[in-house]
Amino acid sequence: MEDDEYAKLIRRMNPPRVTIDNNSSPDATVIQVESVNRPGILLDVVQVLTDMNLIITKAYISSDGRWFMDVFNVKHQNGNKVTDEGMISYITKILESDAFYVPSPESSVGLRPSLDYTSIELAGSDRPGLLSEVCAVLADLSCNVVSAGIWTHNARAAAVVNVTDDMMGCAIEDPDRLLTIQNRLCNVFKGNNDLKTAKMTLSPPGSMHRERRLHQIMFDDRDYEKIEQEDINGLKADVCVLDCIEKDYTVITMRCKDRPKLLFDTVCTITDMQYVVYHGVVHTGKMEAYQACYYYIRHVDGIRISSEAEHKRVIKCLEAAIERRTSEALELELCAEDEVGLLSDITRIFRENSLCIKRAEITTVKGKAKDTFYVTNTSGDSPVDPRTIDSIRKQIGQHKALDVRWNSSPKKPTREETTMSYIFGHLLKFQIG
Repeated sequence: MEDDEYAKLIRRMNPPRVTIDNNSSPDATVIQVESVNRPGILLDVVQVLTDMNLIITKAYISSDGRWFMDVFNVKHQNGNKVTDEGMISYITKILESDAFYVPSPESSVGLRPSLDYTSIELAGSDRPGLLSEVCAVLADLSCNVVSAGIWTHNARAAAVVNVTDDMMGCAIEDPDRLLTIQNRLCNVFKGNNDLKTAKMTLSPPGSMHRERRLHQIMFDDRDYEKIEQEDINGLKADVCVLDCIEKDYTVITMRCKDRPKLLFDTVCTITDMQYVVYHGVVHTGKMEAYQACYYYIRHVDGIRISSEAEHKRVIKCLEAAIERRTSEALELELCAEDEVGLLSDITRIFRENSLCIKRAEITTVKGKAKDTFYVTNTSGDSPVDPRTIDSIRKQIGQHKALDVRWNSSPKKPTREETTMSYIFGHLLKFQIG
């Protein structure tokens, strides 16, 4: 208790400082955050920036001792700097306050908990048509899905689904009804050949960020345990764990295809595995499709990783964290008036057209449904036939907009990119010495 009061006193004497600069970089907004150090602060800051749909192109991390200082180069998804005064003011206000978990107008809707719905967590075996079955069960039980996140990886599936009573529009609290929902959803998620027990739990009010929770569910389900797979189109992450004995750190180096929320995914996993990032660099070059990351870490007790087995486990877990959101799947975005059973109808149409849903983000705002699905065909590694998309558009009707984003394969890194990443990592090691 005395330590907590001392920490609060130090924070009041040294409040967080945020500096937002649009002049020092020609193509990014530079955000510098300085604060008294505390457990989890790096993840909190990264979470705020990614929830605002900002792309972090570079990051310099330093949190040795009692002080935390990070510098982030960020931009909008359209490549522009952050120039809106309202957003700049919001970033400054939220990062300089204790309320890191207050949602912003631009944040992804449904990421944070509410008392207006019942939050259901699911984990089990993945298979074609799984989401369609889940949605059909919920519709049959008079549950309306207001938001959800569904991830699949390594034949496992996880979901955080927020539902209301479709008649009353409020959270479901009846214990008998909740037990019926649990039993039926567990049967769906278990499948026929699942050696692991399917799980369904109810998240209490005030539970954590949805995407972080999805990482935790899949981590607890040990989705990182897999047979080595062939690298397809350069999607596999290159993760290495080394000992920096002279500085008493464990060093993690990563290089993989760049994408939104990559930094969040890796920092989230490192934090939940009870490690602390003391120093780090994240860098994405202007002309390359790959991101290089370097983290200098220790256990929360200040001890570096000492065993080869733990090295291998960290590598597997970080590869899984990166792969959960990485896919060559086709992205389909549905915009429509929200109605009871909408999600059940849409996922049924996908299933009937032999599409497998690899990931989904479901949101509802002011009576409008905006749902994003990442789909493949039944083989999982071939492009979806455009005629299938045309057929789906006809079946869902003209009053529902279905936008399609055809993902292209990433380019392979050049020899120069690989060399620069190597030099960049060793430069950081020299600087922190």
